[in-house]
Amino acid sequence: MYTFTFERPAAQADAVKLAQAGGKLLAGGQTLLASMKLRLAAPEQLVDLGAVKELAGIRKDAGSVTIGAMTRHADVAASKDVQAAIPALAQLAGGIGDKQVRAMGTIGGSLANNDPAADYPAGALALGATIVTTGREIAADDYFQGLFATALEEGELITAVRFPVPKRAAYIKFRQPASLFALIGVFVAQTDAGVRVAVTGGGNGVFRHAGLEAALGKSFTPEAAAGVATDPTELNGDLHGSAAYRAHLVGVMAQRAVAKALA
Repeated sequence: MYTFTFERPAAQADAVKLAQAGGKLLAGGQTLLASMKLRLAAPEQLVDLGAVKELAGIRKDAGSVTIGAMTRHADVAASKDVQAAIPALAQLAGGIGDKQVRAMGTIGGSLANNDPAADYPAGALALGATIVTTGREIAADDYFQGLFATALEEGELITAVRFPVPKRAAYIKFRQPASLFALIGVFVAQTDAGVRVAVTGGGNGVFRHAGLEAALGKSFTPEAAAGVATDPTELNGDLHGSAAYRAHLVGVMAQRAVAKALA
């Protein structure tokens, strides 16, 4: 193993200083540590955020739920506040990876990494969440910028994510059986401003599906979703599934998500 230094700050301000000095932030470690083991990442300094208590926790306000960046997936899934206000988000968290991943992985780490098949980006984008950082607030529509790319700047930390409470919402994914990531995942949310639909697992990053949003805005039914085709040329194909297969799954998962939201 190569040499690196390890820092475990107890205050957010200290973590920011270390990050701005070039330290690599460690949240749940579900991606970074695996990358280090494979020699795909070799940071000179790790900054463990696990002791920064102000970055964890869940708060329910009028019309929104705010989740601290270091809140574990298992805690989101088990939260009575999240279950009551946005049950689809609690269910999403409860379906991430396996029990060990949910016990260690964090919402902030997932959104900062922005894996193209991760679940949380779909929830954040479909619900119109706001990513709160150490310097600003970023709308989900502006935050996700493609394959492992986000609007975060060097040394900028996610501190929390604020989710507006929708009228109804649901998330359905078709799991890749080995990794448990979404081969295709579709999150639908009906809000006062209209319907938002986010798709993960199909492209170079999470994206909104304009066709499904338009159809479901007129009629929030599985039948309306069934009438919308997804262009396979806009999706990726690999050994787990062709672009055409993924395009088919988008429609199937969307129909199931709408049916679940209406149940």
